[in-house]
Amino acid sequence: MQKLKRLAAALLTAVIVCVALSVSAFADTPYVTYTINGYGQIRQTQTAYLAHSTVTKFGDESLAAPSDICIADDGLIYVADSGNRRIVVGTADGELVRTVGEGTLKNPRGVFVTHDGDIYVADRDAGKIFVFSGSGELINEYSKPSSPLYGDEVSFLPIKIVVNDAGIMFVVCESNTNGIVEISPTEGGTFLGYFGTNYAAVDFTTVIYRAILTDEQRAKMVSNIPATPTNLAIDEKGLIYTVTRGNKDDTLKRLNIAGTNMIHNTDGTYADTPTAVAAGTHDNVYVADQQGYIFEYNNEGEMIFVFGGPDDGSQRVGLSTMVSGIALDSEDRIYVLDSDKAQIQIYQPTEFTDLLHNALYLYSKGRYTEAKAPLTEILKMNSMFDYANKAMGRCYFREENYSEAMRYARLAKDHSGYSDAYWEIRNVWLKNNIITVIVVLVLLFVVIKAVKLLDKKKHILDKPRAFFGKLREKRFIDDLCYSFRFMKKPSDTAYGIAAEGREGWLVPSLLLLIFIVEFVVSKYTCGFLMKTVMDGRYEILSDIGAIIAVVIAVTACTYLVCTINEGEGTVKKIYTFICYSLTPYIVFMPLIYILSHVLTNNETFLTTMLSILTYGWIAVIAFIGLKEVNNFSVRETVKVILLTAFTALILALLIFIIYVLWAQVFGFIGAIVGEGVYRLGY
Repeated sequence: MQKLKRLAAALLTAVIVCVALSVSAFADTPYVTYTINGYGQIRQTQTAYLAHSTVTKFGDESLAAPSDICIADDGLIYVADSGNRRIVVGTADGELVRTVGEGTLKNPRGVFVTHDGDIYVADRDAGKIFVFSGSGELINEYSKPSSPLYGDEVSFLPIKIVVNDAGIMFVVCESNTNGIVEISPTEGGTFLGYFGTNYAAVDFTTVIYRAILTDEQRAKMVSNIPATPTNLAIDEKGLIYTVTRGNKDDTLKRLNIAGTNMIHNTDGTYADTPTAVAAGTHDNVYVADQQGYIFEYNNEGEMIFVFGGPDDGSQRVGLSTMVSGIALDSEDRIYVLDSDKAQIQIYQPTEFTDLLHNALYLYSKGRYTEAKAPLTEILKMNSMFDYANKAMGRCYFREENYSEAMRYARLAKDHSGYSDAYWEIRNVWLKNNIITVIVVLVLLFVVIKAVKLLDKKKHILDKPRAFFGKLREKRFIDDLCYSFRFMKKPSDTAYGIAAEGREGWLVPSLLLLIFIVEFVVSKYTCGFLMKTVMDGRYEILSDIGAIIAVVIAVTACTYLVCTINEGEGTVKKIYTFICYSLTPYIVFMPLIYILSHVLTNNETFLTTMLSILTYGWIAVIAFIGLKEVNNFSVRETVKVILLTAFTALILALLIFIIYVLWAQVFGFIGAIVGEGVYRLGY
């Protein structure tokens, strides 16, 4: 009996576990949420929004090819039911409230509801903007503007519309490349002009073609016209947001009253086929991609989250087929309209997202100390969420706690925030220590002058001079000093390598070793603002191997090409001048390294100039060294350089082919061994 009880208890436990697992699996979202880290890489993060529910019909009324959606202040959903030529009004629970515009509308493509409850409908086929009251009565309509500034030959095919608090309408018209049509309700509809016009993208090749071609040839070229905005939205401040397909970094725009774009973000995270945009209530904005991906950005256009995705036929909640609209309610729930499925997907923000939105709201209101509390909770959930680290750093900066601001900016890889905080810290240090610095410099100057004066009268530096003179007589030290003459007098030094026996293996190899050490140290420990590698990622052996391989390959290829072209350089001479050519890097890199730790973003042009000077200097003296060591003319030297580059390319290609072939051989052998072990196991 006791055994039966234990067995029954075990079976009951197993059933409960299976049910729990099945419920958990069912509750899992069918999509993954991503964010962008400080290195510009897309990374998975906590689920930001859960697929809450789906509205397939309102009451008994189904939708047909719906094209736009709007959420009113009272929470009612307004859908442009294009296929049924009407506006459907309902609740998030799928209850039908009323329909609007039946018998009047022909092809409603855009809908917008004002704070007063008036319903604006953009009807493409009717070529009009219809205005209905909250109860559904037609109270006004606007057709094509009569102003000649609109364009007599330009059609009026409205597809999307928003209205500001003054009643001014902003209309997206199909195929109108002039921009958003701005219409005032006065005098039956006054055309105010075009707003937020996109610019035509012109690449350098097109500019060259248009400059050299004739008028007839240019007329046959494909016209380069700006893209028409795809959709638009308006926020509580009256700022207009637009999305445009194929506009690359200008896919998303936030336009002020003058039509100037205030978003200048180039992180490349914009949707490929944006179809709708909605302004949030926390200085954020949402963009819906036609394929079903939902992007959330902050007010600077930096991506916070991307989630959702296309439906693969599984009909899972949260996945879409053809998105045509997006809207938000007062509880930050996202409503995504799927025109192909004729349904509305509703997404509910998670606790993680609510905390982030609260922090964004507090920060936008200048309540930086309060914003740190939700940010702290976010970082407890995900300490690697760079956006929260970045926001925390900005909060500390506003509080003038610059050391903490710099620390969080470093964690978030926020170069701008780090630079601003460091500038403040450096400024405070300079104010506190400027007198000390000046006194130390003056004392150093006095000491140097005193030593020179005493040496002139008492000859106190004679013994050190004699010591260094004897040291200079040693061949190794003499060759080392001789190598640095290559920077100032490359022709004379190269002649010494070619004709005076100044070539060698030891000193050039030592220079190469110093170059490698400086390169590795600079790459991994330089100042944060100049660092180009990820923190914690070290590939030192690969770097050393790559440098040595390049030097060996260049030396070998140069020798082979020079020999064919009757050059006088031996392998030893060529290796020597190649390593001597690295002396500008050896001399200037320590200075660049130091500056990388003390300069801000606005001053890094100094290190850039020094780097350009260094690499340019290396190229010049290497060219002269190749010419003099092989006794070539300038023309022959250029020819050898081109042939060497081609030879190195062929060598790299050959090595790659051999590597791939051997990888396949080892893979085949591994597969055979694995199959043998598998069969022997049975």
